[in-house]
Amino acid sequence: MKLTDRLLKIASLVSDGKKIADIGTDHGYIPVYLLKEERVPFAVLADVNKGPLDNARKEVIQNNLLEKVDLRLGSGIEVLEIGEVEEVIIAGMGGILISELLEAKKEVAHSIEKLILQPMQAQEELRRYLLNNGYEILTEVLVREDFRIYEIIVAKYTGKNTIIEDEIQFEVGIKLLENKDSLFYDFVEKKIKTYSAIVNQLEDKHGEEIDRKREESKIAIRKLENLIK
Repeated sequence: MKLTDRLLKIASLVSDGKKIADIGTDHGYIPVYLLKEERVPFAVLADVNKGPLDNARKEVIQNNLLEKVDLRLGSGIEVLEIGEVEEVIIAGMGGILISELLEAKKEVAHSIEKLILQPMQAQEELRRYLLNNGYEILTEVLVREDFRIYEIIVAKYTGKNTIIEDEIQFEVGIKLLENKDSLFYDFVEKKIKTYSAIVNQLEDKHGEEIDRKREESKIAIRKLENLIK
């Protein structure tokens, strides 16, 4: 089985020998890959929709892995009980939805050794939720697939909130700043271009809300430019 670059990067963040759950598993590619590689002994494959779970079941059967998985139909980590798994993957959803899934069954979320989260959008809101609700962000990585750079956040509940010195750190995570991997410059440049496009669109327009949005975008550009100097 050949995973896409995004899925392969997510899989690489799973610790060897740990029982895992893949929430919103779709076809079950990540857990099937990890089981075939004998990197994990057991996996819960869960999805809120029957169709994707049926697809995952077919993938599991095709790879003779039925004895090593549990397929569960349900919403988020509500399908899990404390102690069943040690690490949880939630990938391919919006950041706000991921936050809601963690909040829906906090006792399980708080018990997990490692949360591997890959939000498709609203990454800023997910970081804000994590850092304001007792989670520590252990690391963050970037991965390019096609024309997009994806952000992957690895977190764990510690019970201690993290104080952020500047709002820009919700948008560009502290760990991304520390790591500054090979994609960091391109990642920040894309954000600068997005804000620059907003400024250009609003340049000849006026109004209290428009002026505020334009000024906020200019401030964000200056802060982002400072990150890659």
